[in-house]
This record gives sequence, C-alpha cells and structure tokens, in this order.
Amino acid sequence: MALRLGDLAPDFTAETSQGVIHFHEWLGDSWAVFFSHPRDYTPVCTTELGAVARIKDEFDKRNTKVIAVSVDPVDSHAGWIKDINETQDTTVNFPLIADPTKEIANLYDMIHPNASDTATVRTVFVIGPDKKIKLTLTYPASTGRNFAEILRVIDSLQLTANYSVSTPANWENGQDVIIVPAIATEDIPAKFPKGHTIIKPYLRTTPQPNL
Repeated sequence: MALRLGDLAPDFTAETSQGVIHFHEWLGDSWAVFFSHPRDYTPVCTTELGAVARIKDEFDKRNTKVIAVSVDPVDSHAGWIKDINETQDTTVNFPLIADPTKEIANLYDMIHPNASDTATVRTVFVIGPDKKIKLTLTYPASTGRNFAEILRVIDSLQLTANYSVSTPANWENGQDVIIVPAIATEDIPAKFPKGHTIIKPYLRTTPQPNL
C-alpha cells in the first residue's frame, strides 16, 4: 500500500555511500528529504544529485537532512559520485543508499510497474522529526526535480507546524500568510500582533509570524 501523508515513515537499515545507517536513528530530531533515482549513471539523476549538493547548506539551515536511494550497489554509487563531482562542479556531501534487493524501494512504494518494474520513479518524501511523512511527490523518470520548490515546501511545513496559518499559492518565505479558519476573527489580534487583513470572512491574512 502506498504511504500517505501522516503515515509513519518505515524504518530500515541500509548500506550507504557514507556507511551503514539505521534510518530513524540517522534522522534523529531533524527533518529529512528522502528521494529516489531510477539508476546510477543516468543523466537527469546526475544533475539532480549535483544540484542538491550545491544547496545542501540551505537544507542544513532548515535542520533538514538529505538522503538519496537507488537500486544499485554501494560500489556503483562510489564511481558515480566521482562523475557527479566532476561534471557538476561540486562534492556530493550526503549519503546515497544502496538498495540492490529493492527492499527499501518496495517499502516506500518507489517502483511503479507501469513505468518500470526494475527501477524507481523519482519519488520525494519530506519526513518530519516525528518520523511522519509530511509531503510526497512523484515525478516521471524524464523530468528532473525542482529543489527550490522542495525548499519552499519545507519552509511552509515548518512554519505551519508551529503557527495557526496556511501558505497561499506561490507563497515564498517572507510573504504574508493565511490565518486558518479555526481562529475566530476576534481572537486574531492577540494571536497575530503584527496585524491582519480581512479579505473575506474566510480569507484573513497576516505577515509571516516567525520573522
């Protein structure tokens, strides 16, 4: 069965390019981006891993670890990482999980038989410190992921986890947010002292509260 939002992210032990990890233990009290690749030595994946390596400090700022998986063994990962570093002018600075038995891919429903019965699709999971799944995204093998969007979603998830707000369409960090309907209008000033705007009774906005 496919994992759904709010489900506990399955734990596992795996060999990676940075040694053996126990997933929940590795996660600790951090957020995580866990994402899959169809295979090593594939062109789109090479650009994706390079892109993540170049912005890893942005994930670090958000207390977010990144980890990737493909169905190839760890010795294959080692050779591919050299290619990524060379072609993408960066240094891969996060672990790549080896999953040659496809145990983890199947645990996370990363293999879609109608697309490929041997390789993972481009799946993304954002997992919270509570080990629960906060976001799932699935891309076809032909389309590289937009990691700026994934950072944007993490900003929204971390903000809305701590305040009674939602983020509107195309929201970027620093912009106004939406006060959730459960907050009565008369209670807004005490909860949101930066001010608010009533556009409609069900649509009230306020400056981002954690800035």
